[in-house]
Amino acid sequence: KVSLKFQYHRSAIKKHMFTGIIQETGIVESIEKSGKTASFIISAKKILKDKKIGDSIAVNGACMTITAIEAESFSFDAIQESLEKTNLKNLEKKSKVNLEGALTLKQAIDGHLVQGHVDETGTVVELNHKEDRSQLRIKYPSQITKYLAFKGSITINGVSLTISDLKEEYLAVDLIPHTLKETNLGGLKKGDLVNLEADMIARYLESILNEKNNEAKYDYLKDRNLL
Repeated sequence: KVSLKFQYHRSAIKKHMFTGIIQETGIVESIEKSGKTASFIISAKKILKDKKIGDSIAVNGACMTITAIEAESFSFDAIQESLEKTNLKNLEKKSKVNLEGALTLKQAIDGHLVQGHVDETGTVVELNHKEDRSQLRIKYPSQITKYLAFKGSITINGVSLTISDLKEEYLAVDLIPHTLKETNLGGLKKGDLVNLEADMIARYLESILNEKNNEAKYDYLKDRNLL
């Protein structure tokens, strides 16, 4: 008989898995740029509980690796690709950032499954405040149009949200007072860049459909001796 033992980390799913539920907002304490990379120090408190160097953390929805931890702050490095692809390049000292630790096996998924892989940045068109909720409108790049759907999920600056209106010019999401208070979305203004991550399921569906389309092509069938 062969005995197999499987072990898993009970505290976190390694790596790059989040829920889009912000656990804390942090403040940028310092930014040190070196060539095309940058090192950040972020002040935070409750999210650092049980965290250690090497753990993943989503900063404005971008998955980063903790490189140092102090009593009430942590550090991470952003490479050129991360800076070019996200709004981390626009952060300044005292900027507020949304923070979420990696999803744990014992944690409820109150938002939706998020990888922390920012697809594109969008531009704030406007933030309209109403009595009980506000509507945020974002101009999005055409590259992610195929992943968007009315009432579908989207992650904006790491926040799991539902698309409440979808036009060719913009997408809109409704924000409740709790979201405005507990994330940095409430401080957005026209022209601000936000990180966008499309629904993971939509990306996988596209990959499956593309593969199915390829199966009908002559070269695909010939390579597999089906012709």
